[in-house]
Amino acid sequence: MKQACLQLLMVAFQATLVTMSSSAGLQYDFYSSSCPNAEQTVRNVVNGMIDADQTMPAAFLRLLFHDCFVMGCDASILLDPTKANEAVNKIKAAVEDVCSGKVSCADILAFAARDSVARSGGFTFPIPSGRRDGTVSSAFSQLIDSFAAKNLSVDDLVALSGAHSIGVSHCSAFANRLRPTVDPAYAAQLNATCPAGGADRAVNNSPVAPDALSNQYYRNALAGRVLLTSDAALLTRGDTAARVNATAWMARFAAAMVRMAGVEVLTGAQGEVRRLCNVTNS
Repeated sequence: MKQACLQLLMVAFQATLVTMSSSAGLQYDFYSSSCPNAEQTVRNVVNGMIDADQTMPAAFLRLLFHDCFVMGCDASILLDPTKANEAVNKIKAAVEDVCSGKVSCADILAFAARDSVARSGGFTFPIPSGRRDGTVSSAFSQLIDSFAAKNLSVDDLVALSGAHSIGVSHCSAFANRLRPTVDPAYAAQLNATCPAGGADRAVNNSPVAPDALSNQYYRNALAGRVLLTSDAALLTRGDTAARVNATAWMARFAAAMVRMAGVEVLTGAQGEVRRLCNVTNS
């Protein structure tokens, strides 16, 4: 186990170095002088939120993903009001109490997503910081449907899809999947929960351990027990079975998270450090 953990940390650290070299201005422990308690403050608030609401890890991960794929990891997604955005504002307020005007909302979101992995998945990894906040609002509908455009690989996409082991989806998101391509017993269960013309209920993304971030997603895929069409199509790849190995998946997920959190960031004099995460300073 110790060797596996060291392997995970080494892979994540190597990904950090790659991200730092490709995203000028990002560095590990960026706030060591300007706000040394920043990451611990974020961690404390995130842990309290998760204690009160087990859906928060999935919310923070989803928020980081959408932010990075709309305008780059610059917290522009936080300018659109949602429950998760309000949670980031609460974290921001706690950080502002410790050191005002130093820590960007973009970095807070990246830290919150990383700490959500630690709580729901039981593993953590270093993530570089130094992001600045954007000044343009971009809605979820502007999500760019291409990892290649962000210099991320299909392997990154497959690894990050493991986050679908937690969280929920609504019936309307997978109604067209209730056909023989799904495990028959699972399809029957979903049909009972989501009957035609019924309410748009929320269903756990994973029928097994739905609050634990893990490689269970790939086990579900091999058994035909994933909800979304994109998941089913993506996991027709021949290497799905290899991802059932927990340690290997953790390393891949950590590395992909670090790379994703370095997508088109603003650094240095670009952008701003928002006082409130849901509004620009001007």
